[in-house]
Amino acid sequence: MIDTHAHFYDELFLNNWDNSVDEIQQAGIKEIWLPNCDSESFKDLKMIWDKNPDLFKAMVGLHPTYVKENFKEELAFVHNQLASNQNILAIGEIGLDYYWDTTFQIEQIDAFETQCHWAMENHLWIDIHCRKAYADLIKIIRKKEFKDLIGIVHCFSGDAAEAKHCVENGFFLGIGGVITYKNSTLFNDIKDIPLDYLVLETDAPYLTPVPHRGTPNSPKYIPLIVRKIAELYQVSEEVVIEKTTKNASLLKAFSNVQ
Repeated sequence: MIDTHAHFYDELFLNNWDNSVDEIQQAGIKEIWLPNCDSESFKDLKMIWDKNPDLFKAMVGLHPTYVKENFKEELAFVHNQLASNQNILAIGEIGLDYYWDTTFQIEQIDAFETQCHWAMENHLWIDIHCRKAYADLIKIIRKKEFKDLIGIVHCFSGDAAEAKHCVENGFFLGIGGVITYKNSTLFNDIKDIPLDYLVLETDAPYLTPVPHRGTPNSPKYIPLIVRKIAELYQVSEEVVIEKTTKNASLLKAFSNVQ
């Protein structure tokens, strides 16, 4: 199993490193993909990536909620890392987030489109963060200049029509702990999307699946997400693992990362 999105460089994991790594490997997790937020987060991200490059795969990007007055400087950092690091898996997490604040909405769009161009120039896929901004997101990824972009819409939270638009435009949907929540409408929104377009993720330490909701999330809980997807799609857990691992592997091959 591959956790395609986990902030494993969070202090929660760094402060209990050996136990954290042992637990995820015992749970059958073969790889953890690390999304970046800004220049500060990349320091710890790179530290654990360098420590175990077989288990961890690194992204670099500017998260939309980190887009502030200095976003051009942050983008320059991303660009420099793309130039100086081999085996970058993807540009991410990048995108649009209008949930908390729209002060920097124009700058978010600018930063997102800039990083989309860099992904195409570097033959990388993108890991998208989108919250309350699907109309603008779909408008951007449907632009002719971005027709060859592919990637993941991490922690997909759109509706059924938006799910369809995302997969039609070359994107997998990242499915995590929310699928296990009693009042979640996520399955209703993705039930017409085949497993061929889904990947697994935790977004650890956030969005912990049931029955551990309310405690910090971990990649070791990926099997709980697999179990719920299997139940909802009425297939075996083995089928879910096989399909989602194949999907993630396609992205990894696209970026030519070992």
